[in-house]
Amino acid sequence: MNITRRALLAGTAALPLVASAQTASGVGRRTMNHVKDHITRLVDQHRDGVAPIVSLGDPVLRQPADPFDGQVDDKLLAEFIELMQRTMRAAPGVGLAAPQIGVPVRIAVLEDPATVSDEVAEARHRYPLEFFAAINPDYRPNGHKRRGFYEGCLSMPGYTGVVNRPYSVHATYTDPTGHPHHKTFTGWQARIVQHETDHLRGTVYVDKLEPRSLSTTENYLDNWNDPIPTRAAQALRFHLD
Repeated sequence: MNITRRALLAGTAALPLVASAQTASGVGRRTMNHVKDHITRLVDQHRDGVAPIVSLGDPVLRQPADPFDGQVDDKLLAEFIELMQRTMRAAPGVGLAAPQIGVPVRIAVLEDPATVSDEVAEARHRYPLEFFAAINPDYRPNGHKRRGFYEGCLSMPGYTGVVNRPYSVHATYTDPTGHPHHKTFTGWQARIVQHETDHLRGTVYVDKLEPRSLSTTENYLDNWNDPIPTRAAQALRFHLD
């Protein structure tokens, strides 16, 4: 997920494998080998750098990612997550899903320093989110409250649009050490969790945005960069929760 001003100006934001049936057909082995080979290649090629980010239109962004089910060992998993972290921070963004660097596996990294004004922080309920990696994440709405704000995406540079999303979600995920987590996120943190988890489902934010809100980032910064997009909703005539 991409929501920082510098990024905008630059054009930049589990089901287990069924071993018995899939192994018999060879599908499980092919899936595991594909993911392992792809991760290994990326880590080797970008050991001290960042991975290239896949742009919208690449089929990897439009298919549900495979569950992570031990396709790589702990060491390689840690190196892959470090690569994702470096790539996310360099972009810069506040989240990155593995398909965004071409790997169809259910892993995402999230972090938000929330370097915004007090006014924006209060209006958007945007507060710092410490870095964490989520393996096989999922979420469901917590209550009926919804809020709409502009979002961007590292895989669709140059554009931004308003997405009305649940204000709070219950999320489940596993951390890289194998420990399960059940956590409630609210405000902007919930937005980041939803955005990145959607990527792992083959869904991009443009699938959920208010079509009339879609804007180039340049026009957004010049015209609609308010803490809450009320003026934009009135002028462009789109729905805002």
